[in-house]
Amino acid sequence: MASKTSNPFTFLQQVRVEAAKVTWPSRRETMISTIMVLVFAVIAMVFFFTADQIMAYGVEIILGIGR
Repeated sequence: MASKTSNPFTFLQQVRVEAAKVTWPSRRETMISTIMVLVFAVIAMVFFFTADQIMAYGVEIILGIGR
């Protein structure tokens, strides 16, 4: 277990050692992931916009209010 009192320099050294163990994605992998996130965000935007418009139309028909 780690001791309750630690030296800040020791802590930073441990952080650097742990960060060196990380497998960082390549530039290509990062770009592909970014594009996928943007595409799915646009798909979600279109879906929720369409659902909102359909519900608004339904409320307008049923209650006769809106727009």
